[in-house]
Parts: sequence; structure tokens; C-alpha cells
Amino acid sequence: MTIAIIQTGCANIYSVQAALDRLGADHLLAATPADADVADRLILPGVGSALPAMTQLRASGWAEALQREARPLLGICLGMQLLFDRSDEGDVDGLGLIPGRVAPLAPFEGGVLPHMGWNTLDVRSPADPLLAGLGENDRAYFVHSFAAPVSEFTIATTIYGANFSAAVRRDNIMGCQFHPERSGPVGARILKNFLEMRS
Repeated sequence: MTIAIIQTGCANIYSVQAALDRLGADHLLAATPADADVADRLILPGVGSALPAMTQLRASGWAEALQREARPLLGICLGMQLLFDRSDEGDVDGLGLIPGRVAPLAPFEGGVLPHMGWNTLDVRSPADPLLAGLGENDRAYFVHSFAAPVSEFTIATTIYGANFSAAVRRDNIMGCQFHPERSGPVGARILKNFLEMRS
């Protein structure tokens, strides 16, 4: 089993690599789709802004390649947001793998933006293998200012001022708005589930 981490030029790649190391998973960094030919699964990480990340994915050929990707793909944080049709951050088209538009989190009394910290996950699809073993009070670590709406593809939500998608799935395409690589045992469980699920 080999995991390809797609190179987006974003800052959380090394923490994702460290999390996979802790799980004993073989992984490689894929700047282009050809670099990932031997991989069984793909991770699309991201910390930063949608416009430069999409620019990088288009320039490297990844944006086009992901349109026809059949292997399991996990987007993390910004990487999850890029899975959607469009993002208000930079007013940019995303990969279009999951329907919907990513929008800024709304300010609310007592809230601080960006949203940064631990929040409880409300698992809506407990039978989904990505979320196997999670409990009702399990928490994950978030750092973001934009979020995807709740839809038929939402498998977990959280609340920060309003309800939004914490995890999504459409067939082989999955995403976590939170950072599993920084979410302790809960995040490690999710990454392990991703590694072990049937493709």
C-alpha cells in the first residue's frame, strides 16, 4: 500500500507525512500525476488559499487528472474545499468532484475568525468506513475561514456559529475540513480507516 501526497505547495504536507509515518504507511510526494502512478491512494492536503492552490494543480496537470481519478482520494482542509465546484475564496473554480460552493464562515458574537481549535464531530453516516469507530463526543482540530455547506454528501458536521460540513464523501472522493494529522487518536483513526478501506 502506497499513498501519494499531492504537492500543492501548501504548508501541512510535512505534518501529513509524519502522521503517515506514525501509522507505518509507505508514502511519496507527487508533484505530477505521473509521480503517483504506483500509488494505491491519494491525499490532497492544503493550508492557504484556494486560488494559488488551484493554479498549482492546473499547472501540474493534477486538476485534469483528478477529474477521472478512480483511486480513493482524501482532501484535507483546503484540500477538501478544492473538491467542490467553486470557492468564494478568490472566486475560483474548484475540481468539481463534489457539488457545492465553499463560502466564508459568518461572523457571530463571541466567535473568532479564522476558526482555530477543537470541535465535536456530529457523525451523520456512522456506517461510512472513513468514520468507523468514531464516538459521539469525538473531537477534531480545525483551522479555517471558509467552509462547505451541509448537503447529501456530508457524512459529518460541526458547529462554529453555524453548521457546516466537517467530512464529505462522494463514492471514492472524501474530504475532512479538519486536520486528521493534528487531531490525535481520532485523526489517526480516520487516516487508518482511509488506508484500510476497500478501494
